[in-house]
Amino acid sequence: MSVTDPARMAQAFDDLAEGYDDDHHDEVARALLALVGAPAEKDRIADVACGSGAAALAMARTRSRAATPVLAVDLSAGMITAGRARAARLGRGHAVDWRVGPAVSLPVADAVLDLVVCASSLHFLGVRALPDWRRALRPGGRAGFTLPVASRFRPSGLFADLVAADLPLPHTAEDALTLATATGFVDADAHVFTVGSRPVVLTVATNPGRNHDAG
Repeated sequence: MSVTDPARMAQAFDDLAEGYDDDHHDEVARALLALVGAPAEKDRIADVACGSGAAALAMARTRSRAATPVLAVDLSAGMITAGRARAARLGRGHAVDWRVGPAVSLPVADAVLDLVVCASSLHFLGVRALPDWRRALRPGGRAGFTLPVASRFRPSGLFADLVAADLPLPHTAEDALTLATATGFVDADAHVFTVGSRPVVLTVATNPGRNHDAG
């Protein structure tokens, strides 16, 4: 597929929200953030297609009340509701700005973000997400994302239909580096990380400055 019907995608994840596999997604998000590194307190951050907020909440745990809230965006109202409830249980409701809406295009102006993270979701968004991240990031801002390893990824039922056909899943970390650089990012780093029997590729890359783009 190129772009999935948003209503169909939202309904599919609404139906999952109450029983979402938080443990798996939390572990993937923590590993991604370890690769990305801790953002500064005033950094403007977006957790894209956030689900129940694994990445946003992992960052929120370490941020003070004075820090800029993490923007967490998902098409599924059910997932946003689940994320808000998780944040409240953790006493971190102030640390995340939850929004129901499309992940592409991000609901932010151009060049305003310092960091974009997308854990366990890019394979549903498709390749169009990466140029939009570059639009939203300031020069020198970073994007961190995960993708399942192609040889071990076996979606079934409805979710097989929701996976974006225009984004080739990586077989190796090098494949993820190729994806990042092909969409204009620089200084990319990628590693394979396995949770149980499910390997994913963790990737971080930098939005180049204007001088780099011109050259």
